[in-house]
Amino acid sequence: MSLVPLPPVGPDSVWPGGEWTVADAPECDTDRLEAELDRWFSRAETPELGASLAFVAVRSGRIVSERYGPDTRPTTTLLSWSVAKSVTQLALGVLVADGLLDPDAAAAVPEWSEDPRSAITVTDLLRMRSGLAFVEDYVDDSVSDCLEMLWGTGADDVAGYAATRRAEHPPGTHFNYSSGTTNVLSRLLGDAVAGGSCRSNRTDTERFLTERVLHPLGMHSASLRFDAAGTWVGSSYLYATARDYARFGLCCLRGGRWSTGPLVPEGWMDRARTRRSVDPELGWGYGEHWWVRDDAHGTFWANGYDGQVILCVPALDLVVVRLGRTPVDLRSNLWAFLDEVVDCFGPAPES
Repeated sequence: MSLVPLPPVGPDSVWPGGEWTVADAPECDTDRLEAELDRWFSRAETPELGASLAFVAVRSGRIVSERYGPDTRPTTTLLSWSVAKSVTQLALGVLVADGLLDPDAAAAVPEWSEDPRSAITVTDLLRMRSGLAFVEDYVDDSVSDCLEMLWGTGADDVAGYAATRRAEHPPGTHFNYSSGTTNVLSRLLGDAVAGGSCRSNRTDTERFLTERVLHPLGMHSASLRFDAAGTWVGSSYLYATARDYARFGLCCLRGGRWSTGPLVPEGWMDRARTRRSVDPELGWGYGEHWWVRDDAHGTFWANGYDGQVILCVPALDLVVVRLGRTPVDLRSNLWAFLDEVVDCFGPAPES
């Protein structure tokens, strides 16, 4: 299926400055949307979705709907969980634009220098097709590499832990969604901006991410969490307000561009939103550190534990941010809610 074109960017494009422009939603069933939001935000928790903390909808660069839970405000910063993976992807694109990273080259990971894992490329990692064994389980600490990496023996050096996982499949041949894979990429990012491999790179990494990715978008609420080795835990740990997550979504919906110009090479976001794999458990499509839907809207999204979502809908020029605490067994209800929200903005234009 061919990609749905991203919304065009031109002189008339609206960009948020220090504050967002708030406007009525064009071609939106506002009453239906507001009734849907009332249903989930009138109480601290609901049996169907758990806690809904924040919601922002952006159409054509303007906020057209916004809600917050009882204990959450527009200034409240909330944890990204795996939404951070998609931020990592954008940051790597900035490195590619700078000529500091070749996505088709073998990943410069010292732990792999003397064995077949040395053939793993940056692109393999972006597509979650490294071939490395890694158990992405959020409940059973007796089997989970993810829990061991984030809170167990790997917590002081998340990339080091992930890089020592054994090869289970040839690179590029098998999809395995892995927070460890993203943290290897995050260390590569730190090494690149520090000018060499295996340096203590927290200061350089934080400066790069702040000055080249977050602040150019106006994400001044954003803060990062690092491990003891100096690696940003890019799999999981970014805090920001819902409005600032919407800035990130708008940038990616517009192909990695902002008002000042492109942050990433032409086509970087097209790579990300092209389906490369299908998660065997969820049935979701996956591109390069973004989830993708082969629908008429061209939907792609950043997805995090407990129902953190930044939904980009090219055909409707729409970004939807939803943050909360929704248990995994309620996931189908969350997607029913998101589908209802998108439907309020109308059908995809006919091609």
